[in-house]
Amino acid sequence: MFIKQHTLRRKYHFSGKGLHTGKHVDMTIEPAPVNFGIKFKRTDLGEDAIIAALTDYVSTTSRGTTIEKGDIKVSTLEHLMAAFYGLQIDNALVSLDSGEVPILDGSASYYVKEICKDGILEQDADRKYLEIDHKVFFRDEKTGSEITIMPDDAFSVDLMIDYNSRVLGNQYARLDSDTDFAREIAPCRTFVFFHELEPLFRNNLIKGGDLDNAIVIVEHSVPQKELDRLAGLFNVDTLERAPEGYLNHLDLRFPNECARHKLLDIMGDLALVGMPLKAKVIGYKSGHSINTTIARILREEILK
Repeated sequence: MFIKQHTLRRKYHFSGKGLHTGKHVDMTIEPAPVNFGIKFKRTDLGEDAIIAALTDYVSTTSRGTTIEKGDIKVSTLEHLMAAFYGLQIDNALVSLDSGEVPILDGSASYYVKEICKDGILEQDADRKYLEIDHKVFFRDEKTGSEITIMPDDAFSVDLMIDYNSRVLGNQYARLDSDTDFAREIAPCRTFVFFHELEPLFRNNLIKGGDLDNAIVIVEHSVPQKELDRLAGLFNVDTLERAPEGYLNHLDLRFPNECARHKLLDIMGDLALVGMPLKAKVIGYKSGHSINTTIARILREEILK
């Protein structure tokens, strides 16, 4: 773990579409001074349209994490926040001309690769950690999701997912001080089950979803007629279910890529605590709702 605070060495530009809005967005991330934290600026709303990336402003967690303050709203920020957390970047300003962070390939890979080309810049101020001195536990009785935070000298995550899926099975992922975040966690993409696609579209979500930015899991055989009908949602000519249970013969980057992506998500949501943790995080069936709930509990420890 770093002792000093860190920021970026230069400004970076990314552009793409939002996963849920489908709108094109141009985004830059740039260095920031000590104790600045991570902040987002909506350039389309004016120079003063700035919001801090903190649990204080979390408004919704449906298929992504959204922060909101007045008219300022930024959605699907968890992958970028995970990149900052995983690379131990404390201070940065993110400017974007729309309300959703670009989904890119559905992981944090693009951000991490670009930043790692230049390395990160050490700053002349000590890094502040939230040191957990007691067990913190939260369970969502409706979903069965659980997160436990235990005192420790360093940050680590143990995470298990279980969707009663014949394709995924039970998956486990871990991050600790020996994990190469850039190579082992950042490239892992978001995922969705085939049966969820139409309900998500009907709820005005995943307008920017396609086969380049999400893993689609197909539990059972689907008639080709049904696949052809849904191909239009992805703007492709045809869809096929691979024998392994993934749409269009997808190559996984890791056998447990979905669990690793959930680990990426929990890192991004925990980054909204506002400072890095010295703690052991144990997650079971985690999602953005429970992630941000536990982050809010930890944030209250700081505010005390």
